[in-house]
Amino acid sequence: MLMNQRETPDQQKSDMNWAWFLFSLKGRISRKPFWIFNLIVFAGGILLGMFIDIPDDVNEISRPQIMFMIWILWPSIAVQAKRWHDINKSAFWLCINFIPLIGPIWALVENGFIRGTPGPNRFGPDPMQEKQF
Repeated sequence: MLMNQRETPDQQKSDMNWAWFLFSLKGRISRKPFWIFNLIVFAGGILLGMFIDIPDDVNEISRPQIMFMIWILWPSIAVQAKRWHDINKSAFWLCINFIPLIGPIWALVENGFIRGTPGPNRFGPDPMQEKQF
């Protein structure tokens, strides 16, 4: 990709960081960006719930809720994949979320509370040694 001559490499890196953070399955992130992302998604879900009519039947999902879930699906996968990479595990560990009840809890504990491997690992450099968002 050609660099715009008026943009510095730092500006380009900043622009690409958000795209990388939300859409790429490669690399590593620390716990802080993982929690920030999940808190923003949680707050978005709460705000959405405040402004839409929630169906009386618990098993029904409204269209805005479906749209929100579709909208956050890939970024959620990308963020969690990078957290698995940080603890030196393959992104295939995303599949643990399909185990009812225990899977998502396990994923939350490992991704949210366990520190990543110090120093570089097979997925990239240590995000704690680099500047993040």
